[in-house]
Amino acid sequence: MIYAYIMMVFVVIFYAGNILTGKAINELPPFTIAFFRLVVAFMIMLPFGLRSGWAYRHKFLEYKKPFMMMTLTGITFFNTFIYGALQFTTSTNVSVLETVIPVATVVLSAILLKERLRNVQLAGVFVSLIGAVWVVLDGDIFSIANMDWNIGDGIMIGAIGSWAVYSILVKKYIHLFPQFGALFVMSGISIVVLLPIVIVEWAIAGVPMELTAPANITGLVYLGIFPSFIALVLYNRGVEALGASQASVFLNFLPIVTMIGAYLWLDETITIMKMAGALTVIFGVMLTTRKNNESAKTRFRKTAE
Repeated sequence: MIYAYIMMVFVVIFYAGNILTGKAINELPPFTIAFFRLVVAFMIMLPFGLRSGWAYRHKFLEYKKPFMMMTLTGITFFNTFIYGALQFTTSTNVSVLETVIPVATVVLSAILLKERLRNVQLAGVFVSLIGAVWVVLDGDIFSIANMDWNIGDGIMIGAIGSWAVYSILVKKYIHLFPQFGALFVMSGISIVVLLPIVIVEWAIAGVPMELTAPANITGLVYLGIFPSFIALVLYNRGVEALGASQASVFLNFLPIVTMIGAYLWLDETITIMKMAGALTVIFGVMLTTRKNNESAKTRFRKTAE
């Protein structure tokens, strides 16, 4: 049991590292970061996913529409939105807004899948949204009417929506495919989709000379290996040992770990208001996703981090 807890601690650290590293190398354009991260992940997953991916090729074709939607929302664009947001806002804000994803998934499930929300879940949705807005506004709720909105916080809405849609599709379809084979194929498709976008990005902004900087190369390698591969393996083993509900609770501590890392590594300021808002979001998420909604949290940041 202690071994499982240790694994989940490393999962949270690696996922927080995804945000912190994305912020540290944000001199690179967001599509460039997402593209090369996936290239590294694809190469790492090659010996693990090639055989099963090929064996299930007919299954991928049979369910090509939902599989493509899962690929685009969960693998291709989810982290692209995150890296785009990190160009403009802090890693702390991104980590807190990211924890709203399970709440958005529950709400979207109620709308699309007609799943009924209990009163305690509705309360959790409200509390989480208040906490997220509190963090973005640094506690000054009354400034919402006349504030200049940070575009990065707005971009995170795209990330929240992408992963919510992905989670619903995963709930319905992911059991049809082999885990590593599916991730391998998804990464390959995402590389193909992002390549022309990266070319356009470079044509507009120029080829980033910083791409060859040792720190940026190290950052891209980290993003491809640890959040995308090792953390996934540890998380899945943690779920096997602890159960989905107990393991997923650890992910609610992502903002806390990210805040500490941002303070130590990126010199970001942590205010009491932001800490209070983060704790409020965590409390709201735990209310919203308790008991019969553990599936939404099970899928939260499982493969695209």
